[in-house]
Amino acid sequence: MFGKQFFVDRYSKLGWGYKPVKLKQAIRVNINNIRETDLVRRLESRGIVLEPIPFLSQAYWIRKSPFSVGATAEYLLGYYSIQEAAAQIPATLFTDSRDKVVLDACAAPGGKTVQLADLMHNTGVIIALDVEKRRLTALSNHLERCRVRNTIAYHLDAKRASQLKIKFDRILLDVPCSGNFATDRQWFRRRTIEDVQRNAALQRQVLAEAARILNNDGEMVYSTCSLEPEENELNIDWATKHLDLEAEPIACYGESAPTEIFGKQFNGLVANCKRIWPGQTQGFFVCKFKKRASG
Repeated sequence: MFGKQFFVDRYSKLGWGYKPVKLKQAIRVNINNIRETDLVRRLESRGIVLEPIPFLSQAYWIRKSPFSVGATAEYLLGYYSIQEAAAQIPATLFTDSRDKVVLDACAAPGGKTVQLADLMHNTGVIIALDVEKRRLTALSNHLERCRVRNTIAYHLDAKRASQLKIKFDRILLDVPCSGNFATDRQWFRRRTIEDVQRNAALQRQVLAEAARILNNDGEMVYSTCSLEPEENELNIDWATKHLDLEAEPIACYGESAPTEIFGKQFNGLVANCKRIWPGQTQGFFVCKFKKRASG
């Protein structure tokens, strides 16, 4: 009933023609630990060929390397992170987060947490949550390697984040999702529409909980690496109708999300979100919310 053709047909209805992609490895400079020009010089002296990513700052694609870029002294010293290009976008969408109280609700393995700390210049505080205890080890190791000093890691389900009894200025929701074929060769064989619907329901629970603990003047960024509208546009439409949230315009790589899918019309604010089809990067979806003023 499902399988590759089912999903490919859906993408066609969304305006994108399926094509296989080969992703380029990407890195991001941790500018708290080294100057960008110094890192580029050091890596190029080792024979690594870098290509600046045009829609990001302090980010490079690895065009060629004689060895694994995860095995250099510079990597072990926390001078850079290996982080897919599209995955670097969400943390950059916040208005200045320095000295703010920030929640990374689904944090492990920690790439975006480190990026947030870098953007914050290790000021303020980040509360980083993950529901799986074993994943906190990877998160903690990543934070230590990159010399992050403003982050506390908790073993807590994001659906219960209000148990912290903290209100947050910024919330990053890079929610668990169905993923996409660009990063998983077996994706079309493994996924069904029931998986997508189950993930979408979980995401709405996380969204609702996050909305409760966002300060009135706070900002929240929602992202997935799913291509499925149930996990993206439909969830944003639901959030703008049932939570005190408004989707704000964002300036980043990608195309405006559609406001009508499969005959269903959405809140026009959905067009403020960005949908990224696989090509230069993996597939991705991102939206920025502000809390709607009450009264």
